[in-house]
Amino acid sequence: MKFLVITCIKEFEKETVQLFKKAKITAFSNMDINGFKTQDHENLINNWFSSSSDNVKSSLFFTFTDIDKIDILLKEVKTFNENTESNNPLRAVVLNIENFV
Repeated sequence: MKFLVITCIKEFEKETVQLFKKAKITAFSNMDINGFKTQDHENLINNWFSSSSDNVKSSLFFTFTDIDKIDILLKEVKTFNENTESNNPLRAVVLNIENFV
């Protein structure tokens, strides 16, 4: 069993759910998150209390599932990113689970 995390911009939320379905992952969770892109570290420090930022409405999906299903989903994510013109591709990370209760 592995832990899978996927982030996407809000506009790709429905497509991401479809990718889970294609991989036959039927149990997963998601939450709304705010993504940030900063180009200049100095600019971030100077505008620490500024109300303007490069805030992107995003979603985070996660699941605990078998590696076989994750492999299918990762291939689907790669295909989606290759066929979609966006500065915000889907990002997927797989983590090992050492122990669980």
